[in-house]
Amino acid sequence: MTIDDLEYNTEREHLIIPEYGRHMQKMIHFAKTRDTKEERDKVAKAIIAVMGNMQPHLRDVPDFQHKLWDQLFIMADFELDVDSPYPKPSRELLAERPDPLKYPQNFPKYRFYGNNIKTMIDVANTWDEGDLKEALIFTIANHMKKCFLNWNKDTVEDDVIYGHLYELSGGKINLQNSEEDLSDATSLMRSKTKFATSNNKKGGGHHKKSNLSNRPRKRY
Repeated sequence: MTIDDLEYNTEREHLIIPEYGRHMQKMIHFAKTRDTKEERDKVAKAIIAVMGNMQPHLRDVPDFQHKLWDQLFIMADFELDVDSPYPKPSRELLAERPDPLKYPQNFPKYRFYGNNIKTMIDVANTWDEGDLKEALIFTIANHMKKCFLNWNKDTVEDDVIYGHLYELSGGKINLQNSEEDLSDATSLMRSKTKFATSNNKKGGGHHKKSNLSNRPRKRY
């Protein structure tokens, strides 16, 4: 064999499913060239058996044979005329793009409230008017104020929280004219301060320096 007879991968046909290798692709091309359907069916079943032996760890997976037949038609570029025990896939179905996923953050300018606060507000909008709904709304407003203070250490007026709650609820929750005030910043942040103090007592605080470093060094 001369150098001119060498075959490089860059000059070969593109592999549709590279995991099965080039020899499998050549076997499928051989099946496509058979004249009778009986021959093509026989070769296709032999190819399915070889594909199954290449993936023995998937033998117990449901619809494993169905997956192999789908891959066979895909590698044949949907041009293999054989009888399949399963519905044949279509080129249009393979090329169909999935629907885009919605981004979970609906209000990126209020990220400090978190994504769950919008779900809580939507649930509150579904409740009937009454004391329970009013208690839930003020619980949400207090939680929003606490989240705001975690993001901004300065104090925040209740009107700011009420405005954000009005906007996030789509105008369904309006506490602008409410006579009840939210919890003050000191009580909202008190639990966080207690938690930090307890952590320092457990071992997060400062330790006294050892006096061993102050001992005079011996000179020999």
